[in-house]
Amino acid sequence: MTRYAVGDIQGCDEELQTLLERLKFSADRDQVWFVGDLVNRGPDSLPALRRVRSLGDNAVVVLGNHDLHLLAVAHGARRPRPSDTLEEVLAAPDRDVLLEWLITRPLAHAEGADLMVHAGLVPQWTVAGTLALAREVGEALRHDPRALFEHMYGNEPDRWDERLAGVQRLRFAINVLTRLRVCTADGRVDLGVKGEPPSPPSPLRPWFAHAERASREARVIFGHWSALGLVREHGVIGLDTGCVWGGALSAVDLDSERAVISVPCTGYQRIGAD
Repeated sequence: MTRYAVGDIQGCDEELQTLLERLKFSADRDQVWFVGDLVNRGPDSLPALRRVRSLGDNAVVVLGNHDLHLLAVAHGARRPRPSDTLEEVLAAPDRDVLLEWLITRPLAHAEGADLMVHAGLVPQWTVAGTLALAREVGEALRHDPRALFEHMYGNEPDRWDERLAGVQRLRFAINVLTRLRVCTADGRVDLGVKGEPPSPPSPLRPWFAHAERASREARVIFGHWSALGLVREHGVIGLDTGCVWGGALSAVDLDSERAVISVPCTGYQRIGAD
């Protein structure tokens, strides 16, 4: 079995199909890890969602911020944004089946020495701690999704504290796992940074660059940060190569780390949106 990891699709189904063909993906022997953001901003969120779901157990998916946004809109807890391209999903005859499948995807997945999340981790989180927090969010999603979505949005609290509880704990976990790019060594996050990381003397650094990061035991696979493009340093693999912004959709063989395979993409959105 070959395990491939694929970057943010964001509704670029044509590129996903081409990439799977180039990988010579076979459902009887291969597995694809998707770093989240299957939908939104691109032109074909519905076929992309259907394609990934059709892979069954051969697809390992973690939720991204755009996937959660789709679910929040579907549950009536959030209005669509002008830049959303989710109408086809919300009007689809198989909408309920697709959304029920999507909402059961985790926010973190670990296998062997690998950990996959959509965005990042604060330095204080171990792999085990990250998985436990992801499970807490998953339980809340299954128990009362609308209640969670109604309180999910916002940038506070902005610092990790093990004593966080309730909505604040869940929101912080969601923000880190699906939106984080930079943070300080003591776990303060700045969710407003969307481009290149701040230069010194700012204490904000890419989340994966902190030397004392407690998750360094794992190789972390992530997406979400198209401004950085491909990242293969500090024990991580970053795979958001900006497909929906006119970049490429990229994949890597997790077991051999051979050359990254990329499919060029037509630009669908303006650079600079979240």
